[in-house]
Amino acid sequence: MSEGTVAKKQKLSVPFDYDKYLRPKKLPHIWCPGCGHGIVLKALLRAIEASGLNKDDICMVSGIGCSSRTPGYVDFNTMHSLHGRAFAFATGIKFAKPNMKVIVITGDGDALAIGGNHFIHTCRRNIDLTVLVYTNAIYGMTGGQYSPTTPLGDIATTSRYGNIEPPFDACKMAEAAGASFVARGTAYHTLELEKTILEAIKHKGTSVVDIIDACPTYYGRMNKYKSATHMMEVIEKDGTVSVKQADKLPPEKLEGKLLRGVLYKTDRPEYCEQYATQVMGKATGK
Repeated sequence: MSEGTVAKKQKLSVPFDYDKYLRPKKLPHIWCPGCGHGIVLKALLRAIEASGLNKDDICMVSGIGCSSRTPGYVDFNTMHSLHGRAFAFATGIKFAKPNMKVIVITGDGDALAIGGNHFIHTCRRNIDLTVLVYTNAIYGMTGGQYSPTTPLGDIATTSRYGNIEPPFDACKMAEAAGASFVARGTAYHTLELEKTILEAIKHKGTSVVDIIDACPTYYGRMNKYKSATHMMEVIEKDGTVSVKQADKLPPEKLEGKLLRGVLYKTDRPEYCEQYATQVMGKATGK
């Protein structure tokens, strides 16, 4: 069965020319063999195609890191900003262009470490941004240091005897901080990820999708995974369970596993709309 047939069957995107969303002069990409970022990019482009959005009405913003190279490869309005500051730049763009769909591409280190304060306050304000956090539990671009999501006991260049810092759960952080849409997907479950990203794009308010990915070059080698495929099977396939499946499983079957799918969704006022209403009220004396 072709990819297009599967997509139609699941009511996702129909076949289309990916090239219309890419900048050929910027290819080939820099991602290592076995990295899942290319899979995530393809799922993102399918979701955008299914959304019906005009590419000129999309702005993609990133910080620094392997995942943050994504805007350089796509033919939207794009900005490659400072480390940990993608949320600040994206907020400014959304205020200046409220009708534009702003998508933030960031990694677990970029979003949850140096960008941690920006992350939680973006969620708190409920600014209409779609945030995709590529979580590979390592700093893949700058030398393989442990990140805020590196599991306890795992090896990195800055934790040679095993990481002793408890990892963040990006989804729990986002929900606690006030994001109105929180979800998780993996590079392994690609069609499921496309559906989740599409729902996040359509939601008004801060939408956070934690995407479990794999870095075979640093994290995989240092933690003795046999191959990139082995990493995907252990971390993404066997290490997660969908929210639909979770309802039917006993607690012991869920121990140590991350949930996939939409974890939290609510409607509450969007920050930029509230601000515009307040400003207009002051201008008219109301």
